[in-house]
Amino acid sequence: MRIFADPAELKAAKGEHLGHTEWRTITQQQVDLFADATDDHQWIHVDAEAAESGPFGGTIAHGFLTLSLLPSFMRELYRVDGLKMAVNYGLNKVRFPAPVPVGGRIRAGAEILDVKGTPSGTLSTIRVTIEIEGSDKPACVAEMLSLAVPAESPADAP
Repeated sequence: MRIFADPAELKAAKGEHLGHTEWRTITQQQVDLFADATDDHQWIHVDAEAAESGPFGGTIAHGFLTLSLLPSFMRELYRVDGLKMAVNYGLNKVRFPAPVPVGGRIRAGAEILDVKGTPSGTLSTIRVTIEIEGSDKPACVAEMLSLAVPAESPADAP
């Protein structure tokens, strides 16, 4: 894990690759729970029997399940100290080039694309690529935006 002392140190690392997370196995239970949480029970995700003869040869994870793992993956890759808080600010481009088969293993790699100051704090853009073990194509490529609010922000000043 890369630890940055403050947002300025993160900004100085613009263009750097942060490395890769550990591999994680996607289970049918995760997929089923995600289907319940999002009310997306499409057969390619939750019906193992039907999916076996479908286009992917078995059930696959929802693309948005894969995307929802980004914050967890990022906690493995880096941390910025000296903050009041850091919040998810959104996403730029998101693509799902390949499906993640249930039982497949994925990991994330990340690159710092941009870091800039805003009136609210420091906004970083990190390109995250979620790889599938044994696949030439990634499961997901997304530009994740995070807003880092310093420990003492202008709003806190007397």
